[in-house]
Amino acid sequence: MQDISTTAPTKRERLEDFLRAMGRVAVAYSGGTDSTLLLKVACDVLGREHVIALTAVSPSQPASERAEACVLARQIGVRHALIETHELDDARYVENTLERCYFCKRVILEALTRYAHREGFSVVVDGANADDLNDHRPGSRAAREWGVRSPLQEAGLTKDEIRDLARMLGLPNWDKPAAACLASRVPYGTPITAELLRRIEQAEAVVRRLGVRQLRVRHHGDLARIEVAPADFAIVLEHRSEVIQALRALGYVYVTLDLAGYRTGSMHDAYRLL
Repeated sequence: MQDISTTAPTKRERLEDFLRAMGRVAVAYSGGTDSTLLLKVACDVLGREHVIALTAVSPSQPASERAEACVLARQIGVRHALIETHELDDARYVENTLERCYFCKRVILEALTRYAHREGFSVVVDGANADDLNDHRPGSRAAREWGVRSPLQEAGLTKDEIRDLARMLGLPNWDKPAAACLASRVPYGTPITAELLRRIEQAEAVVRRLGVRQLRVRHHGDLARIEVAPADFAIVLEHRSEVIQALRALGYVYVTLDLAGYRTGSMHDAYRLL
């Protein structure tokens, strides 16, 4: 295993070189650790006047994430634009097949890229990292099709190294849990609707208010499957009645705690068993 303290600085220099060669960039900015680090380094290397942060606004993106992104962009001091995207207008996204992420990213990146070009930014970059190459990420194909660059990935920076650099730069979200669009909580084949996404967002807000940072509420019809780290089971169980009442008010009949705990991509489990 490589020592992050020695590899990350070298990769940071590589990242800075990539950005310097681009000259002027629009950052597809979610407010997560990866895109925040990219935004910060871009501003440091190119100057804030040569950088713009672009954040997608749609029912598939939690409002709380957008609010945090706005706060961080102001702290960095960079120009920040909120761009409405319309994934739900694409029937292929709504259909929710295994390629849903591709159709979602295609709509989002088209909107961000067109806005960037109108504002004089010919290069759009995103926060994909080196670890993403080992995961099922159909959305990366959309990024390639729209010519979106991934400087963190190109520099070989892993998630751990990105967190280490973000901490070194004093970014307050250096240890922020990974996030994903709300549609990732819905089983493939179940149509995506704005109402369904709102219900999932509200359900997760209930659990988050308990002090749980890393969580998902997976939607299975009238059943809500709560995923939290095993260390947080006691918190959820302590507030069991409160959680059940709140989620039933949102329309769920059954409320369950997944004993396997939080994990990324759990909606793929059914397909792995086939």
